[in-house]
Amino acid sequence: MGVWDRLGQVIRSQVGNWVQGAEDPEKMLDQAVADMQRDLIQLRQAVAQAIATQKRTERQSHQTARLSQEWYNRAQLALQKGDENQAREALTQRHAYQRTCTQLEGHISEQTAAIAHLKTNMRELEVKIADVRTRRDMYIARARSAEASQRIQEMMGQLGHEQALGTLSQMEDKVLDLEAQASAITELNQELTAHSLESRFAELEQAEAWAIEQELSNMKTRLPHQ
Repeated sequence: MGVWDRLGQVIRSQVGNWVQGAEDPEKMLDQAVADMQRDLIQLRQAVAQAIATQKRTERQSHQTARLSQEWYNRAQLALQKGDENQAREALTQRHAYQRTCTQLEGHISEQTAAIAHLKTNMRELEVKIADVRTRRDMYIARARSAEASQRIQEMMGQLGHEQALGTLSQMEDKVLDLEAQASAITELNQELTAHSLESRFAELEQAEAWAIEQELSNMKTRLPHQ
């Protein structure tokens, strides 16, 4: 399984756990970054190992090419001395080194392509890690906001807001009743006070009228009789 397939499975699994509430979203994102960072380290190690192997193969290729050239020189020297058999043996060795050199050059080409592929994957993973880290805070903020909203809704449900509103309505009605009673009592007191004053004035007026009549009667009795 490739790096991207495995990463996809990990992220899909973690997102599923997040949706189901099985994991803390912040921990999930941190774990995803940690997993990607671990894969990045492995990719870098693979690139370094591939480069080291390629350099070793290149050294072997250069050494094989040098030995091939040496056997060619020996073949020329043998021919100059008139020893064709020795020249033929030298050329046989040269051809063996040439075949090895061709094989090594093929390995070098394959290693070069593999290194280029690994480097591409490494750069893509570096970009993905940077992107996840950049968006991490945004995702966490959104998750925390959603969690806070959910907790508020749960608290409202636990408080029984319908019942609380009903209680407040009852309290408001009670206060209105008390205010109405207080207003009625005040009005009644005012009426009673006004009635009391009127009664007192009426009594005073009645007493004064009686006094006047009494004085008038006394005056009549004192008049000389005719």
